[in-house]
Amino acid sequence: MSTTLLQIGFLFFLASAGFGRQDPAVRTAPHDHPSLVHVIQVDAAINPATAGYIRTEIDRARGAGAECLVLRLNTPGGLLQSTRDIVSDLLDAPLPVIVYVSPGGSQAASAGVFVTLAAHIAAMAPGTNIGAAHPVAMGGPQPDSIMMGKMTNDAAAFIRTISERRHRNVQWAEDAVRKSVSLTESEAMREGVIDVTAESVGALLDSIDGRTVELSTGPKVLTTRNATIAVFDKSVGQHILDIISDPSIAYIFMMLGIYGLLFELMNPGSVAPGVVGSICLILGLYSLHTLPVNYAGLGLMVVGIILFLLEIKVASYGLLTVGGVVALGLGSVMLYRHDSGFDIVAVSWQAILFVLAVSAVFFFFVIGLGIRAQRRPPTTGANAMRGESGEALTELAPGGQVRVHGEIWSALSLDGPHPSGTRIVIEEVVGLTVTVRKSSST
Repeated sequence: MSTTLLQIGFLFFLASAGFGRQDPAVRTAPHDHPSLVHVIQVDAAINPATAGYIRTEIDRARGAGAECLVLRLNTPGGLLQSTRDIVSDLLDAPLPVIVYVSPGGSQAASAGVFVTLAAHIAAMAPGTNIGAAHPVAMGGPQPDSIMMGKMTNDAAAFIRTISERRHRNVQWAEDAVRKSVSLTESEAMREGVIDVTAESVGALLDSIDGRTVELSTGPKVLTTRNATIAVFDKSVGQHILDIISDPSIAYIFMMLGIYGLLFELMNPGSVAPGVVGSICLILGLYSLHTLPVNYAGLGLMVVGIILFLLEIKVASYGLLTVGGVVALGLGSVMLYRHDSGFDIVAVSWQAILFVLAVSAVFFFFVIGLGIRAQRRPPTTGANAMRGESGEALTELAPGGQVRVHGEIWSALSLDGPHPSGTRIVIEEVVGLTVTVRKSSST
């Protein structure tokens, strides 16, 4: 949960950090050399923002007349649909795309295996690994065995298709899905999973110079030795989209947006809750648009919020709040479909428990205030006068005048005549006349 909150807190810091840097392993050749190579970096989970980034960079490289695009990859996995989009773009790319698992210590795990195998040339740096592509859950509950079997079979068929298209080790690729096997860079080279191992981008380009790759338009011979290298990082917008595509962050943004708007409706004119809530809700809805949402789960969350609101208006003494917590909890667990990726999308338990705890405490607190307000004796009006003490200004025989809280009232004594100055207690207010008795404290 702390990681999620830190990601939200440092959103714009992360988005702006590291732009314009050129990797020290990348060397630039003289500008008069005709060959141009674009280099990009994917160093996070694969999601819709990643797929959009890669597609944009393929188009940019083609428009610039680049010889090829080098995708430096380090990923723990990602979403099935996003991976399919990337694989489709790589298989039909108008220019060669080289996926290079680097730097040392990086991995191409889960969805990263599919992306690497789909490249025209697959390469790895020393100290990297590839594999473990079996479907797993991201922070939420695992699906049942039948659903897991369907997902595994689908992923296995998908990776066989890619491997056959790129003439790579089909059996190992299927084992990576079914048995979660992994390989180091030297083992991957020996098993025919990748084409090249290289210490740096420069060494990689030298080693693939003169190779022939098959494009959708036909064969192409690479001319990459001493090429001019242009490095492109993600834009600010792409960094932000990458962060908010996290399922737990999307969930928190949506809840913050809903509660912000609720507070604005309950306290019109507050402004701040409405502004913040609107921004968070838009970000949350955008994130949900890019993720595989289960609308039954979303509906349960809406029901939970409605029950919370009804508790404020209906005196159910906490019953509606309990129902709201149950509905919100079930909806949070069911918010994303579990048939959507090699890494199954789910809201983290920490985020769910945090939201439920805050919601329950808040609404129980509101309920408590309401009950206490109902039980508090009246402080204004005729009912508030009952039991108040005063003093007779004139003889009460039985009518007269009394002073109560500095106000003079016409009075009628219920227990006989009393001289002026007698301490009295108000029994009832009838119109502009109060009925009184002699105070027992005198």
